[in-house]
Amino acid sequence: MARDRSNSNDYAGPMRRLMLAVLVLILAAVFIVWRIDSPRVERFRAQITDQIVPNFDWAMAPVTGTVNLFRDFRSYQRLAEQNQELRSELRQMQAWKEAALQLEQENARLLDLNKVRLDPRLTYITGVVLADSGSPFRQSVLLNVGARDGLVDGWATMDGIGLVGRISGVGQNTARVMLLTDASSRIPATIQPSGQRAMVAGDNSAAPPLDFIESPDLVRPGDRVISSGDGGVFPAGLLIGQVAADPGGRLRVRLAADYERLEFLRVLRHHGADPVSNEANVITPQGPVLDTEDRP
Repeated sequence: MARDRSNSNDYAGPMRRLMLAVLVLILAAVFIVWRIDSPRVERFRAQITDQIVPNFDWAMAPVTGTVNLFRDFRSYQRLAEQNQELRSELRQMQAWKEAALQLEQENARLLDLNKVRLDPRLTYITGVVLADSGSPFRQSVLLNVGARDGLVDGWATMDGIGLVGRISGVGQNTARVMLLTDASSRIPATIQPSGQRAMVAGDNSAAPPLDFIESPDLVRPGDRVISSGDGGVFPAGLLIGQVAADPGGRLRVRLAADYERLEFLRVLRHHGADPVSNEANVITPQGPVLDTEDRP
């Protein structure tokens, strides 16, 4: 029995080495055949691929299913994250809506208590934007309303949300609007909630800078910028935009009007404030003036 075991061990080692050598030779032959750049070998490789690869669909099915499952999981994960973000934004919008309704009701009550009457002359006419200047040195647009509609130089124009500019030239059927971004534009403004006065000076950029601020330390990015009404050209309280800081630290205005889509503009009919003819009547009513000699 011991002799049989020794004989089996003597044959097992050489057989393993022989099979390993044959396997190495086969792999080397496959590698060489697969790397040969010849039309015949290419056709031979194509025939082998056509015969073998389709029969391995069952082997690739688990891998394909796993990849698809992973992709579906990532897609569901992204959808869940977007759904969560939309729910958060919806809650914020609901809070903003409630705050806006409360402010509207409070504003209505204050107007009723103070018996505020809005200026009946502050009406508007809507015009269609015909063309823009197309020049980097002059920012203006052309409207299809003019003198026949009663337009006057200096009237303010809005796009329904924010101030766009002012009328700078009136023809019979058209009018030129100088935009706030034009280098010749200067608009007196008030910054809320600090109440600081400033000047919105156009410089042919999308965000005009704020000049002549009384106390710049009281102004923060995000503050609202509205027209102050100084000079009697523009009505007070027209929304211009929000304060923003450029990379250099200079305060600018992020305009509320959408200058990329100026299709219709409102021209506000504003005839200015009534001039004061007698300053003394503003402080005290006019009365008889006593001479110093008539005093006791």
